[in-house]
Amino acid sequence: MIPYWVMFLIPSLGVLFGSTRASRQSFSLWIGLWFFYSLAIGWRYEVGGDWFSYLHHLSLRSAMPLSDVLMGSDPGYYLINWVVAQFGGGIYWVNTISGMILMAGVVRFARQSPLPFLALLVAVPYMIIVVGMGYTRQSAALGLLLLGLVSLGNHNMRGFLIWTILGATFHKSAVLMLPVAALASTSTRFWSLFWGGGLSLAAAYLFVFDSAETLWVNYVEAEYHSQGGMIRVVMNAVPAMLFLALARRMDLSDSEQKLWFWMSILSLVCIPLVVLSSTATDRVALYLIPIQLFVFSHLPLIAKDVRWRAAIALAVVCYYGLVQFVWLVFASHAYVWLPYRVFWLI
Repeated sequence: MIPYWVMFLIPSLGVLFGSTRASRQSFSLWIGLWFFYSLAIGWRYEVGGDWFSYLHHLSLRSAMPLSDVLMGSDPGYYLINWVVAQFGGGIYWVNTISGMILMAGVVRFARQSPLPFLALLVAVPYMIIVVGMGYTRQSAALGLLLLGLVSLGNHNMRGFLIWTILGATFHKSAVLMLPVAALASTSTRFWSLFWGGGLSLAAAYLFVFDSAETLWVNYVEAEYHSQGGMIRVVMNAVPAMLFLALARRMDLSDSEQKLWFWMSILSLVCIPLVVLSSTATDRVALYLIPIQLFVFSHLPLIAKDVRWRAAIALAVVCYYGLVQFVWLVFASHAYVWLPYRVFWLI
């Protein structure tokens, strides 16, 4: 467990002792953090629930012609596998590249936050450790979505759509986040909404409509049960309720207010949906995890007094420390992550 706690300790120290302004502006510091966490994700050995499944993906794509790889259901991820295989690389290269994509989104998102180290800390227990090391394709899609959310928060709908569609090439479920662009848009210009909606429909046709029946059968009719799905959905619902109650005290722009209002609503809608299909909702809820990073990195700002801000930040650190402890000790699938091993020490 020690490596996981080191991953948690690093941003904790930044929260407790770091300078907010310096931590945001220190580009070399964040490059180092991006590199460290990317290697922690990429160099793992037999860690994560889908480890052997991804080995199988690499084996299959290494023997395919490039045209077949690009016609696959998740061409972005399969292309990485194919290129790595052509150069004689192994699964560690694939995982490292996917980890770099995830962490690029995490770092970019964190640096946009008022308390960057707090945003990074919130990402560690579930987004980095569980998703990054267990859902490789979807973690890369999530990293690209984070880049898109930063764009959308900065009034850049086009950037959001491009990043999200790129994410859908790693896991097609990312395309389900495209309507957020229309919901969160502060623009009333017809053509902006028209081409944004048209691009969303085109992406949905390319990535989802052709396999909608298969997805329904696999996730809903088969009634797959994702253990802990309700807990993970509730983890998004908590910051969603905090945002709806306290958003006016967070000093947000109009675009940020609208974006995270709808992300909060979607997070709350997942609670009844998880009863219908826990696995399908659990997978979609992964794309709503950014609400945890956003709300908890802004939460201390609701207090005017510096001491109260420090107390709230410390409470967030303790809360996510408890989340990580409970997951590592009590989660039914935590054994797949334990012990953490790196390939060059095997």
